[in-house]
Amino acid sequence: MKSRAPSILSGDLVLTGSIVSEGEVQLDGTVDGDIRAGSLIIGEEAVVTGEVYAETVVIRGKVSGSVRARQVQLASTARIEGDIVHAALSVESGAFFDGHCRHSTDPLAEKSSPSAAAAPSAPKMDNRPPSPPSSKPASIEPPLAASKSGA
Repeated sequence: MKSRAPSILSGDLVLTGSIVSEGEVQLDGTVDGDIRAGSLIIGEEAVVTGEVYAETVVIRGKVSGSVRARQVQLASTARIEGDIVHAALSVESGAFFDGHCRHSTDPLAEKSSPSAAAAPSAPKMDNRPPSPPSSKPASIEPPLAASKSGA
């Protein structure tokens, strides 16, 4: 039963909610929600607003959200607005990607540890204003000390 037919979501389909499949999913419509699949193909006219989580993913359409997959392929027509965590990444000329990209030996296993992913971004969330400069800059003190010893 391993050779199951792929699930095909046609271009006229608009889905609000999450998709979960262990097999292959081919998406040509619009999904407002997360997608979790064994293998995912996002067609040229497809739009995904949510997280993509798969073993392999080929993106030809638009994704607004993070992508986590062992193998990620961005086609020349791809438009990604979000972060990508991958073990292998392929980007064709012309693909648009706005976000952070990070290599991981096991991007799917990291999902269970959100604190590890949040740790690097912690300094960005610091809303305290910068501390004011000291009244005596360090560059002025050494010459003053040298002039005192010379007098």
